[in-house]
Amino acid sequence: MDIAGQLAIIKRGAVEIISEAELKKKLGENRPLNIKAGFDPTAPDLHLGHTVLLRKLRQFQDLGHQVFFLIGDFTGQIGDPSGRSEIRKQLTNEEVLANAATYKKQVSKILDLNKTKIVFNSAWFAKMPVQQMLGLTAHSTVSQMLAREDFKKRLEKKEDVSLLEFMYPLLQGYDSVQLKADVELGGTDQIFNLLVGRDMQKDFGQPEQVVITMPLLEGTDGVAKMSKSYGNYIGINEPADSIFGKVMSVSDEMMFKYYTLLTDEDLEAVKKIHPKEAKMKLAEIIVSQYHSPEAGLKARGEFERVFSKQEIPEDIACFKLKKTANVVDILIESGLVASKNEARRLLEQGGIVFDGVVLDKDSAEINKAGILRVGKRRFLKLEK
Repeated sequence: MDIAGQLAIIKRGAVEIISEAELKKKLGENRPLNIKAGFDPTAPDLHLGHTVLLRKLRQFQDLGHQVFFLIGDFTGQIGDPSGRSEIRKQLTNEEVLANAATYKKQVSKILDLNKTKIVFNSAWFAKMPVQQMLGLTAHSTVSQMLAREDFKKRLEKKEDVSLLEFMYPLLQGYDSVQLKADVELGGTDQIFNLLVGRDMQKDFGQPEQVVITMPLLEGTDGVAKMSKSYGNYIGINEPADSIFGKVMSVSDEMMFKYYTLLTDEDLEAVKKIHPKEAKMKLAEIIVSQYHSPEAGLKARGEFERVFSKQEIPEDIACFKLKKTANVVDILIESGLVASKNEARRLLEQGGIVFDGVVLDKDSAEINKAGILRVGKRRFLKLEK
């Protein structure tokens, strides 16, 4: 594909390219470029927020470039300070390796693993002499680190910043040196780290990598970035019906951003579709990507049957009532909600219905069989 065609694909959804002129020059060299994106295995499951970068990697892959999926098993034990308002809890080596082990299978849903180089940065850092590692600090200054926005905010609030966190961008930058990266992808919160990579490569006598930043995908609440810790995530390993229902809960305003970053659909054509139909189509596409087209159709049919016609799903989980129980305890024991706080919040907001009756704190005791509905899409059959 010619340079203009490649650029059109690469620029879709991107926030910034530093610099586009450099990227054009590299594309004009008519060779496979080394494209890098790093992922610290701080959690075992990937969600749609992670797939924004993965999909961009796949686009580069389809254009004939060499993709490096870098797992930061070494840096993951430090924790990326980007966007953090406090020092991150350090993970153990065992935790990092356990999380990393799940990544390969998950990314295979997006990347062609036969054309992907999966690398671990412990391959060079674990055997790097202390003197050489400390030597990396010569490639930055304290004033440069303190100019970093998230560090600056924390210091202004008299909150701690650890010296270990200063090392993180230097280590990420050295990853680019090791891989001879032509392009590095990252979220907008990664810009400081990505630019350190350019400086580091220059210091090591390499051509500077092009930096491409992608937006942070907001979660189902439409406010905070998608994160398991915020409870607003859509995991790519979730059941098809769960993914479909969560996508349908996204606002109409946020839907178009999801189309841009998570699909290859013609955006102008999407704008001409009725919002409800557009969202149904979006949910079906995303389920199809991470399950199968058949699963996408089935999830859509089930959603329409349950929510358009207000019917109860055919296959819902059952819970055995041994005695009178509080609905909060039932939801926790059954696994339908993740925490008591979430259950109490739903109860206060009128989001829990038992056999058609909205429950509140004064009617939360249940002692008979029936159907419990939580929110719009979660059901539980209670049996005596």
